[in-house]
Amino acid sequence: MTLNRRDLLKIGATSASLMALPTLAGPAWSKNTISANGIRIDSVSDGHLQLPTSFLFGSLPKETYEPILKKYNLQAETQKRDCNLTLLRDGKRTILFDVGSGPNFMPTAGKIVDAFEHLGVAMEEVTDVVFTHAHPDHLWGVLDEFDEPLFPNAKYMISEKEWAYWTDPNTLTNIAESRKSFAAGAKRLLATLEKDMSFFKYGAEILPNIASLDTSGHTAGHASFEVKMGSENLVIVGDAISNHHISFEQPGISAGSDEDKDQGIKSRKSLLDKLSHEKTKLIGFHLPSPGIGYVEKKGNAYKFVAE
Repeated sequence: MTLNRRDLLKIGATSASLMALPTLAGPAWSKNTISANGIRIDSVSDGHLQLPTSFLFGSLPKETYEPILKKYNLQAETQKRDCNLTLLRDGKRTILFDVGSGPNFMPTAGKIVDAFEHLGVAMEEVTDVVFTHAHPDHLWGVLDEFDEPLFPNAKYMISEKEWAYWTDPNTLTNIAESRKSFAAGAKRLLATLEKDMSFFKYGAEILPNIASLDTSGHTAGHASFEVKMGSENLVIVGDAISNHHISFEQPGISAGSDEDKDQGIKSRKSLLDKLSHEKTKLIGFHLPSPGIGYVEKKGNAYKFVAE
């Protein structure tokens, strides 16, 4: 019997998933699933990031964010950031929103193979991959450790503005030095997907029951997605809302990871208003795993209510 590289990857993935099962199995995993109107949505863990607080909050003074972090029992120097991918199945399509960070970004992340194995979903079943944006923890997992497509049968979608930004040669020149690897990685990986990539405008129905929302600011073409599930909708927010504490309590404070800080604030406030007013469920990429819940408005601030 001859094993190809895909077979070798599956063998490695199976071994890894068996080690991961104790943390995924049991009642907790059921909290990651939403089903309605013939649609099943799973929040799929890609692991987590461990990032310096200084990166997340940029030039924000410590006296502004430390009291909020203390209120949420979070340490001041580094932050754990869960990475929640979204998998949607409707009987015809298997749609993945973002692909995680892959094996080469951070050792605590890039766990999508384990999660898929646990769910019993094969990579070959994914029909569509939709990107919120092209930062490493959302894009770099599109290739496996052999530099081959992890989802060999998938078509890909990204906003026109996001594609234009990362494929523009000037981006690599003009982006901050600390993010040049982001730009180089995005340009290379997006090029490998170009023949299977399509582009959407904000407000368009990109796939049946899925509409794109303008949540630019975190990146030039960041998009969120509203899924119609009969009487109850759900919004996949990506990084438009980047944490469960400061983004809600102080939405007017710019996030250090936002490329356009003013636009990021505008998008975040608008999205929080929409979610709280319509009482729409959301999945947040970096909200505490599985990232599913609601938004409550409290005066001029908001609160994330985990489901």
